[in-house]
Amino acid sequence: MEKQNHSMVSEFILLGLVEFRELQICFFLFFSIIYIAIVLGNLIIIFVVKLDPHLHSPMYFLLANLSFIDMSLASFATPKMICDLISEYKAISYEGCMAQMFFLHLLGGSEMMLLVAMAIDRFIAICKPLHYKTIMSHRVCIGLALLSWTTGFVHTMSQMVFTVTLPFCGPNVVDSFFCDLPQVIRLACTDTYILELLVIAFSGLLSLFCFIFLFISYSIILITVRHRSSNRSSKALSTLSAHITVVVLFFGPCIFIYIWPFNRVSIDKILSVFYTIFTPLLNPIIYTFRNKDMRKAIRKIKTKQVSSRSTF
Repeated sequence: MEKQNHSMVSEFILLGLVEFRELQICFFLFFSIIYIAIVLGNLIIIFVVKLDPHLHSPMYFLLANLSFIDMSLASFATPKMICDLISEYKAISYEGCMAQMFFLHLLGGSEMMLLVAMAIDRFIAICKPLHYKTIMSHRVCIGLALLSWTTGFVHTMSQMVFTVTLPFCGPNVVDSFFCDLPQVIRLACTDTYILELLVIAFSGLLSLFCFIFLFISYSIILITVRHRSSNRSSKALSTLSAHITVVVLFFGPCIFIYIWPFNRVSIDKILSVFYTIFTPLLNPIIYTFRNKDMRKAIRKIKTKQVSSRSTF
């Protein structure tokens, strides 16, 4: 009887990043350019890896998958956020809010496991180079990619199965530019203490354990690289530095937000912008401009295009 007296929430109001109109217009232009750069940058990586036979290796296969996830991670909320910056009424439907949370944790969990897969690939390539081609076969690479998506799906379903059953009958204002579990479940008309613990367990600990695994893996790899010849070690260090930079940029904000998820700290908005927008932008920059093989492949494709046009 008590539930029947409540009117269920049909939409949520997103407060966004800033309240000042002048800043909203500036952010609209800024994030529009950033989003276009994210899509183009990651699409370039995907197509270059696909078109260049020299990049048909496990490392670049996983890199292309990472680019796809990054592009999707930037797309689940950024276009909505950009539109809201010039909109007077910043609302999202209940279904849209649930979808944002589903895809955020699907893509976030998938990227965590994919970064682990990339660390395993580098570990085998550097620590067991003679067995690399045998161990990292095409079937194994596909299996690692499927494992990353499966992990993301299990991760998001383990939380969404409880969230969609929560009653939302009163407050509907989310202090962010997209729907996320820490902000949304706090609005439920029931005690969410157990669910808060589940969010910490599934999101915070998953991020922390993956980060610790990656830290240990890359530490072992770096120790191994120090005992190799200077030419091979310099190339390996360049690749490893790119991987380690991506890991720190992605896991740092995630660990901070989900280990302490229910403190109302304004820095959470900045961290959310960082791992949903800036990290997907930095990944193609780090992997493309720091990687000689990628730069060489892009130049080769450009040369082919120019020569093909000149023949016509």
